[in-house]
Amino acid sequence: MKYLITFILIIILKSTLMAFEIKTEVVINATPEQVWSIFNQFEDYPNWNPFIKSIKGSVTVDEKIIVRIEPPGAKGMTFKPRVLTNVKNLELSWLGHLLLPGLFDGLHKFELIDNRNGTATFIQSEQFKGILVPLFKKQLKNNTKNGFIEMNNKLKELAESM
Repeated sequence: MKYLITFILIIILKSTLMAFEIKTEVVINATPEQVWSIFNQFEDYPNWNPFIKSIKGSVTVDEKIIVRIEPPGAKGMTFKPRVLTNVKNLELSWLGHLLLPGLFDGLHKFELIDNRNGTATFIQSEQFKGILVPLFKKQLKNNTKNGFIEMNNKLKELAESM
């Protein structure tokens, strides 16, 4: 019994150390429909998005897409996540893996909340899990989070100028 408890504690500790989440949000003085009309035009990303440079492919549930990110102060990266949700004016999410599942997985989510007062809250988050997460935690806290914030702010600027 003593060994079982020790084993369970080690598993819990390891899973905590191997997980990390970034969550950013911004209130935008525009309706969710107005924000989504900009956010959903992936072919325009190279023209305005400072973080996600491109999204290619069919952005439908269970399909793989090709995403290119360029976090500020870090090397760019292209990966092929699987789309988990795509609900117009509400949410888009995908799950990506570095090489193999379990090494470094990222569940990226974009959410739009209608504040019912002519504004919308745009939430961008990502849950990272896997044995390599501790190695990248500093870069995630700085570069990746800054990329989220820059993208959120640019989306806000564009939506509010409509």
